[in-house]
Amino acid sequence: MPLPCARCQTPLPQWELVSGDRAVCTGCGSPNRVRVFPALLAAERPVRPDAAAEGEAACFDHPGKRAVASCRQCGRFVCQLCAIQFGADTCCPSCVAAGSGPANAVNTDTSRILYDSVALILPLASLVFWPLTALTGPATVVFSLMKWRRPLSLVRRFRWRFVVAIAIGLGELGAWIWGILYFVARSKMGNS
Repeated sequence: MPLPCARCQTPLPQWELVSGDRAVCTGCGSPNRVRVFPALLAAERPVRPDAAAEGEAACFDHPGKRAVASCRQCGRFVCQLCAIQFGADTCCPSCVAAGSGPANAVNTDTSRILYDSVALILPLASLVFWPLTALTGPATVVFSLMKWRRPLSLVRRFRWRFVVAIAIGLGELGAWIWGILYFVARSKMGNS
């Protein structure tokens, strides 16, 4: 990249730039004070080790980079940056995004069942049909205890929903026990 003269925009000669911090323009003769990095004056730029040379395969997504493998699914050449390993197989980012080939077997965990929400909704929803609370109360307690150690969500959550669900389930169970005992005691009093 040539440096232009500050006055006439004519490119300054390189031999003037190498000699010091002053360069005289060959077009208008004006002196220019110039400080350049030596890399600008380098005749040949060093070749990057990952750059594709003439006749070598280049990456499909990065044409200036040398290919290190080809995608097992679609056959595209990929560079070291794009190569995604699945055991002995290599895939390109497009096939992984599409979920084709060996990338289909990858278990990406994008969602989870929120067991704490299920445990909380179960006893509350059964209140609409209150006779079902005889079943959902104990079921909620058992379900909450079984799923207590399961992962809650992909984002941080707390187990307070399980605690509330267990409390509601025990409350429903206690209400049914109290109700049954009350009616049994009342019927015994009525018979005597």
